[in-house]
Amino acid sequence: KGEVGMSQDLDDLSFSLFNGLLPTPWRKLAPGTQKKLGGWMVHFQRRRAQYEDWLKQQKDPKVMWLSGLHIPESYLTALIQTTCREKGWPLDKSVMYTSVTKFEKEDEVKEKPEQGCYITGLYLEGGGWDLKKGCICPQKPKVLVEDLPILQVTPIESNKLKLQNTFRTPVYVTQNRRNAMGVGLVFTADLATEQHISMWVLQGVALCLNIAD
Repeated sequence: KGEVGMSQDLDDLSFSLFNGLLPTPWRKLAPGTQKKLGGWMVHFQRRRAQYEDWLKQQKDPKVMWLSGLHIPESYLTALIQTTCREKGWPLDKSVMYTSVTKFEKEDEVKEKPEQGCYITGLYLEGGGWDLKKGCICPQKPKVLVEDLPILQVTPIESNKLKLQNTFRTPVYVTQNRRNAMGVGLVFTADLATEQHISMWVLQGVALCLNIAD
């Protein structure tokens, strides 16, 4: 008769689509997210466009949308490894240094940096960003999450890295942050500050690649 029995999996899929939620089978195959179905589809289309452009150009984008990578920490690790091979640095004595640029949009960037890369797609929680001073500032009223300007990532030898007035900010995949095993932590960004770092620790300042919308 052409009848199809409604399994539990099909029932769950139907429920998720009807209510605008991301189905569990899809969630298992995608990067970590807290988005609902509509926001996830927009995110998915942008991820696909970045991958297609990457393949077409046969080189890294001028600005890497880090939120669109399935395993973003692998890209950053590969960046350090590539630089170490070019410079002849020992891998175990090389680290990653980050600095926030004045660029707010990708089309403001004309070319890639000589070393490292530019990344976008970071959201700042627990604090704001003062673009003129180039440092963390208190949150604006009723603004819980703020887009961070484009971040420059530069591999450097650890003995040459000298940080002052800098808050080592954890970068997480989602606003759930990480679990007890450390899953969800991507890397640590260096954000300039005029205040003592304890202020931002107490404020719970962190960066996320993926926010709920």
